Amino acid sequence: MSDTLIVSAIQHPVQHSLEATRDYLSNAVADSAKAGARLMVLQELHNGPYFCQTEDVSCFDLAEPIPGPSTDFLGTLAREHQCVIVGSLFERRAAGLYHNTAVVLDTDGSLAGQYRKMHIPDDPGFYEKFYFTPGDAQGSPHSGFQPVMTAIGKLGVLVCWDQWYPEAARLMALAGAEILIYPTAIGWDPEDDDAEKQRQRDAWITIQRSHAIANNLPVVVCNRCGFEASPDARAGGISFWGNSFIAGQQGEFLAVAEDQPTNLIATVDMAKTEHTRRIWPYLRDRRVDAYQNLTRRYLDH
Repeated sequence: MSDTLIVSAIQHPVQHSLEATRDYLSNAVADSAKAGARLMVLQELHNGPYFCQTEDVSCFDLAEPIPGPSTDFLGTLAREHQCVIVGSLFERRAAGLYHNTAVVLDTDGSLAGQYRKMHIPDDPGFYEKFYFTPGDAQGSPHSGFQPVMTAIGKLGVLVCWDQWYPEAARLMALAGAEILIYPTAIGWDPEDDDAEKQRQRDAWITIQRSHAIANNLPVVVCNRCGFEASPDARAGGISFWGNSFIAGQQGEFLAVAEDQPTNLIATVDMAKTEHTRRIWPYLRDRRVDAYQNLTRRYLDH
C-alpha cells in the first residue's frame, strides 16, 4: 500500500429503480476518480430500498448470486476507473440461504473477495434475522474476520451492525487489515425525540472512532441518507441520518458528511499506522494470556 490513499464514501438516498441506482453510482465513481480516489466505499444494500423494515418473503426475490449481475457491474466500473470498489449486496448463496454480503472489486475488475455480515440485528424496523444468515466463523473462504487483499492493500471490510463490536475490528487488525471499512444503513425512528436522536448518532460515531484509536487504523464509514417509508403503514419508516465519515489512526476526523447526498473524499496517511503503533503500542501490550473468557457469552457467578 502506498503512503497515502484517497478514499471516497458515496452517500446517497435510495433511487427509484436499479437502473437509476447504477446511473447514480456510475457518475459518483467517475467523479470520485477524477478527484483522485482509488478506494470507493458504497453504503449498505445500495441497490434499492432498505427492505428489512418488514418481514416479507417476496423480498427474497431481490437476492442475487455472487459473482452475479451486481459484481459484473461494479467490476466494470472498477476496471474503467482503476479503483477498488467496496459494494454491499443481498446474496443468494443457495436455496433458502441468504447473506448480507460486502464485495470487493479490484482495480482490474476482478472479485478480490467478499465478507458475509457476522452480527445480524433484529430490532423494530431492522428485521435482518428474518433475511440474513450470519457469515461462517470458519471453514469457508469468506470466513470470519479476514481482510481482503487488493491492489491498494488489505481491506478490513465489515458491515453495519458489526460496527458496534470491538472484537470484530480487533480481529481484522490482528489479521493484518490496513484500513477498516463499514458500509452502513442506520437511521432514526421518526418518533424519537431530538435528544434521543442526538445520543444515538453520537454513540454511532464514537464507537467507530474508538475502533480507529484502539487499532491504530483509519476507518471509512458510508451510511445511507434520506427518509424511507415502511411498507407497513402502521410503522413510521426510517430517516437514515447520513453522517458518513473518514477518520485517521487516532480517531481524528478527516472528512465528515451531513445528511445530504455526497461523495465524501479524504486523503488518508497510511504510513501513520506504523508511527502511531510505535508510540501507542496496544498490540505489544495486549495480555493475550488473560483473555480466555472473551469466548464466553457471559460470566455467571
